[in-house]
Amino acid sequence: MRNFIFSFLALILLPAYMSGQVIKGKVLDQTGLGIPGAFVVAGNVSADTDIDGNFSISAKEGDILKISLVGFDAVEVPATLTPMTITLKESADTALKEVVVIGYGTAKKRDLTGSIVKVQAKEIADKPNPNPIVSVQGKVAGLSIVNSGKPGEDPDVRIRGTVSRYQTKPLYVVDGIFADDIKFMNASDIESMEVLKDASSLAIFGVRGANGVIIVTSKRAKEGKTTVNFNSSIGFKTLVDTPSITNGAQFKTLYDEQRSNQGLAPYSHYDKFNANTDWIEEISNDNALVITNNLSFSNGTDKNKFYFGLGHIEDDGLIDNEKYKKFTFNVNNETQITESIKIGVSMNGYNSSLPQLRNFESSLRATPIVSSRNADGMFNQLPLEIGAAQIGNPLAEVQGKRFTQLNEESKYIINAFTEIKLIEGLKFRGSFQSETSYSKGRGYTPVFDVYVSETDETTPYGGNMLTNVNQFKNDFNKKQQDYNFTYNKEFGNHDFTLLAGYTRLEETFEGVNGTVTQYINGDQIPYDKRWWYLNVYPYGDPTTRFANSDQWDRATVSYLTRLLYNYDGKYILNASFRRDGSSELSDSNRWQNFWSIGAAWDITKEGFMEDQKFFDLLKIKGSYGVLGNQYSSIHYPAYPAYTTGSSAVFGESIVPAYVLAYRNNPDLQWETVTSYEAGIEMKLFENRMSLEAAYFNKTTEDLLTFVDLGSEKFYTNAGEIENRGFEVAVSWNDDINDNFSYSISGNATTLDNEVKSVYEPGFQVFEGPSILTAGAPIGSFYGYVVEGLYQSYADILNSPPSSLGDYAPGDFKYKDVNGDGKITTDDREIIGNPTPDVSYGFSLSGTYKQITLSFDFQGVYGNEIYRDWGNGSTFAQFNYRTERLDRWTGAGTSNWEPRLNDGSGYNKLPSTYMIEDGSYLRLRNIQLAYDFDKDFLDKTFLQSLRVYLNAQNPFTWANNSGFTPEAGGTPISFGKDTGGYPLPAITSFGLNLTF
Repeated sequence: MRNFIFSFLALILLPAYMSGQVIKGKVLDQTGLGIPGAFVVAGNVSADTDIDGNFSISAKEGDILKISLVGFDAVEVPATLTPMTITLKESADTALKEVVVIGYGTAKKRDLTGSIVKVQAKEIADKPNPNPIVSVQGKVAGLSIVNSGKPGEDPDVRIRGTVSRYQTKPLYVVDGIFADDIKFMNASDIESMEVLKDASSLAIFGVRGANGVIIVTSKRAKEGKTTVNFNSSIGFKTLVDTPSITNGAQFKTLYDEQRSNQGLAPYSHYDKFNANTDWIEEISNDNALVITNNLSFSNGTDKNKFYFGLGHIEDDGLIDNEKYKKFTFNVNNETQITESIKIGVSMNGYNSSLPQLRNFESSLRATPIVSSRNADGMFNQLPLEIGAAQIGNPLAEVQGKRFTQLNEESKYIINAFTEIKLIEGLKFRGSFQSETSYSKGRGYTPVFDVYVSETDETTPYGGNMLTNVNQFKNDFNKKQQDYNFTYNKEFGNHDFTLLAGYTRLEETFEGVNGTVTQYINGDQIPYDKRWWYLNVYPYGDPTTRFANSDQWDRATVSYLTRLLYNYDGKYILNASFRRDGSSELSDSNRWQNFWSIGAAWDITKEGFMEDQKFFDLLKIKGSYGVLGNQYSSIHYPAYPAYTTGSSAVFGESIVPAYVLAYRNNPDLQWETVTSYEAGIEMKLFENRMSLEAAYFNKTTEDLLTFVDLGSEKFYTNAGEIENRGFEVAVSWNDDINDNFSYSISGNATTLDNEVKSVYEPGFQVFEGPSILTAGAPIGSFYGYVVEGLYQSYADILNSPPSSLGDYAPGDFKYKDVNGDGKITTDDREIIGNPTPDVSYGFSLSGTYKQITLSFDFQGVYGNEIYRDWGNGSTFAQFNYRTERLDRWTGAGTSNWEPRLNDGSGYNKLPSTYMIEDGSYLRLRNIQLAYDFDKDFLDKTFLQSLRVYLNAQNPFTWANNSGFTPEAGGTPISFGKDTGGYPLPAITSFGLNLTF
């Protein structure tokens, strides 16, 4: 320990004496990140930087060091005995020479006309997020990510708006394999993510391209290097932004006033219920942690590259007894058999133990005047008149049923490929991918008593008197084959790459589930997981055993081709075509074509731009194409199943008749999205500033719509949705001197979503307060406009009469929207839009010597949230929001908070009273990191060592009343705040070391 302290102090205070004739330093890029593999030369001596950009070279003070790397401008600096920090700037051509991953291959960025954003692994690897996509929030223009605080739950991800009523999430392509999510991946095993947004980059994916594509590339070994990396972090979760609800005394005041308004006497059992319980605190996990551990090994030669990674995550929920465990492994190996033949195989594995998730809704609803347990430690039932039958004791739900649902899921993906160079410029790549995944679980419904204070008796919790077991298992298998030829040729000023291929994708699903209940007069099924099976003998009653199954399979066959062409680096053309055939559609409409064309002009390559110094890159681009969307509410919509219809009597038997579930429509086809964009890319001020901007338009046509006319039901292609907007991303990177560099970056997206048409005029689809209707954004909130409160009966008489229910002074005064002189259901209108007008993110980063400090912000503006909690109920007595303390109690006392009367549903109709501002700005992440200097590392067995302190979601500026302004959901029902689950603040400590 003393040697460690001495070495560290010597590093800080006495570098000149330690360094001698050895010059040491670090090479950074313009964002402050270390650059591996940079070439450092001093006279006849040379060295390479390590994985974190550190170098050590024999030289004298004052000698000239030359540092270079492909894609960066070479620099020459005099050597110093103090540790050096050298920043390399991108070459003017780097953006065009950079290789990015696209569909079915890679390409130089110079050859592309589309909108593709690359996210490096360094931006996501050290964040405490089990799902890697969560860390990308706010990093990419046009990419909307709405996070959930629930451990193991997927975020709501949308690229450039909502294009369909059935599916929003993009297609993920992991090392060439189609996937529905990437929660099975370990962030430390990811090399990069590419977000594809426009028609030019998406048409090659055919029926899966409409929602956008995120390509994920796993890490591979680097040639000539053997490395072992270990990184670990521990994070502490904190519940923040708790909603304000009434305490015990406040509840009594409001409840008794409500009873008075309903003509009832004051509540008579306050002698038994006089507590002041904070139900949120009662069920919260004050010691919630998120722990990550990752280990990887890689070795690369000119003939073989091998990588192996292991990952383990434990993520506690904010509610007691919630724990998500995730284990991953990633192994890949590539072998160059001959100069012409390369083979490779990779495997990703994932297993997770899923938490028994709950939410905070009951904690917001339960009255605070009852304590969680009685004097004997038994759970208390809520008061009989105050929600006992409808709201369970929140703590009883969490503790009394703890660990009674045991779910897990696994996924294993294998990918094998062969790549053959046939002739100069022509190669063939054949690959086979297989995915096997399953989810399974067993659950138990216990029986236990709660104490009823009013009667001094006990009663079964929730009225449940019989134990029960449930069990399920789902199996999903996928086989994918890709066979592609790629030909690349340069001649004169012409450069083109031609792709032609065939793919086949087969998917199968099988699921079974069932339940069984104990004998009515028998013993309870034990509270022991060894007994939680459907054949639980001798406790389960066979007559109660119920089982169900679900299964489907489908296949898609595709032919595809793509041309990437540029002339003299100035004029660029991209064209793609894909023909998809699906087994889910009828023979007459099975095949559909998708295509795109894009063009770009690099103006800086023109002769008239040679003498200007302002632009390092000026490129204008545009694309147009047709994409596909194969998602629907059911599989095989063109082939209706049979359902039970009328019955017939044959002799003494009643025989059910079966009819089609809906009318068959052989003309069904997949939805199509016509997409176009126009944009510009710029680099200025010697590449210190970069800017990309684009206008986009995506119009979905032939919406797959289920029509229920009562007497007739059927699927048809009808309707249109348009998404349009602007995107801009800008960054500035600069180094002040050898010791200090900084970067600033930001992005913003405007989005205007509109349902242009539906099945026919007047056709509407409702999902709670959300609506799908022509002329409004998808998922808009639909209800009444509150103009104020009736202040007196005279006010009522002077206002349009309402047919919506009984009302009195102190109730809502709804607006007569259509002006017909009365308040009816026809006065409902669009009262809110859950889609933000603007989504944005920005980052600040600075590096001084070995210390780096960074800030990430993210936010949205212009959207509304529907508050779906704290509005009271006609079926049960809930706790109150503290805003209800300002309720109407007489003429002039309030014009917004209505009188207390939960016995009436008049004030609970969807209205602008439930609408809240959804705009927010969140400090998404702060990180302070220290990279140990080469001087110290030379005395150890380490190549690099980085320690960091990270704070995620520490501050949010918002106007909503719930836990969080983020609220995802379905394509036509999102932005609803149910009060269910908050987004935690996480403070984590971590280290990353390489041997």
